[in-house]
Amino acid sequence: MEPSRFNRREFARRAARTAALALPAAAVAAQKPTSANDRIRMGFIGVGEMGSADLADMIRTGQVDVVAIADPYQPHLNQALEKTNGKARGFKDFRHILDNKDIDAVGIATPDHWHAIPMIMACEAGKDVYIEKPVSHTVHEGRRMVEAAARHNRIVQVGTQQRSGEHFQKAVELVRAGKIGKVMRVDTWINWDRPVDWLGNPPDTEAPAWLDWDLWLGPAPVHAFNRNRCIANFRWFWDYANGMLTDWGVHLLDIVHWGMGVDSPRTATFAGGKYVTDNNTETPDTFEVLYEYPASPVSGKEFIVTFSSRFTNSHEDGVHGHGIEFFGTEGTLLVDRGGFTLWPEVNRVDEVPETPVIHSGTSAQHYPHVLNFLECVRSRQKPHSDIATMHRSTVAPLLGVISQKVGRKLTWDGQQERCVGDEEANRYLTKEYRKPWSVA
Repeated sequence: MEPSRFNRREFARRAARTAALALPAAAVAAQKPTSANDRIRMGFIGVGEMGSADLADMIRTGQVDVVAIADPYQPHLNQALEKTNGKARGFKDFRHILDNKDIDAVGIATPDHWHAIPMIMACEAGKDVYIEKPVSHTVHEGRRMVEAAARHNRIVQVGTQQRSGEHFQKAVELVRAGKIGKVMRVDTWINWDRPVDWLGNPPDTEAPAWLDWDLWLGPAPVHAFNRNRCIANFRWFWDYANGMLTDWGVHLLDIVHWGMGVDSPRTATFAGGKYVTDNNTETPDTFEVLYEYPASPVSGKEFIVTFSSRFTNSHEDGVHGHGIEFFGTEGTLLVDRGGFTLWPEVNRVDEVPETPVIHSGTSAQHYPHVLNFLECVRSRQKPHSDIATMHRSTVAPLLGVISQKVGRKLTWDGQQERCVGDEEANRYLTKEYRKPWSVA
């Protein structure tokens, strides 16, 4: 495989014929494993913190052969290759992996601005995908990803692993079964305790030799290398991600959507900003987003949702640094990664609750999520976190981002995926890409 095959002209040519690359159904079926004893051949694109965890659990299943790994950051690439005992080939450029016809599926755990392009190209190449959240950097990207998966009949699992946790599944069952009555409000939150000078203000420098900075930037605007802008801290810069709004917003709001049986909010209003942290990051450190949702099929009533976050004060109740709390007419249910608790409503005069407190501890989430993906690669059934559902769960926090940028309440048409009567806000549904990169 010659590196010259992946020059920019070739990429542009391939991107222009996206629609023509759909494989015939028979060809797709022929290249997939056909029995539970067949091993799934995988490539991995991006092997930082979450990519490394995905790789480790895929190997742990004993069902996967890791064929190739790509990462423009050499230390991460080297560490990941060691986990394969020298069996996988390593590359800087992810396109080497997508061009390999021996690979059945890929894992993608890149920075957010690099999610859409390799995922769409993987679908075009007939490969199934396990991709980390948030689904996309913009609403438009997410829609193109959903379309690519459907057009090429690909299994795409998003890394919202809470959907594979048994205690999350049970908590959602309780809400949907009406065990806390009609829900009128859900609060979600994630709070950290970083110091005010967290990360600091390092100067721009030359990129280190062990990082292909131009490839890491990819579709993002050209910018001088700064150690705070990449690897672990990329998500605090608008060019590459959307901060805590989408990093944790997808996890939290997805459980709300699941529990309440809804797809998208009717309105979104952001309040907050970068108030206290003294560093060169860009995304807000203190915020709250208020969502109004249409009538839920679970309770038949409209309801509101809040999503709040603080960076420099993690106090909640001394226990729950993050969570989703459903408030109903007959009780309250709080669920997080550590378990859930249901409290009956007991404050009414002369009324004794019929239902005792229900409590559950934690359950495994990431490993069952990986197993679910591999099972669906074989069965061709919809995975727990399918791309279409997770796109809608990503749109909700993205609306918070847009509300912040335009400085006002948004009214959202979930069917058309447009802000109603607000063309300035609609311009933030997509972005410009550095040539030749594009999702079209």
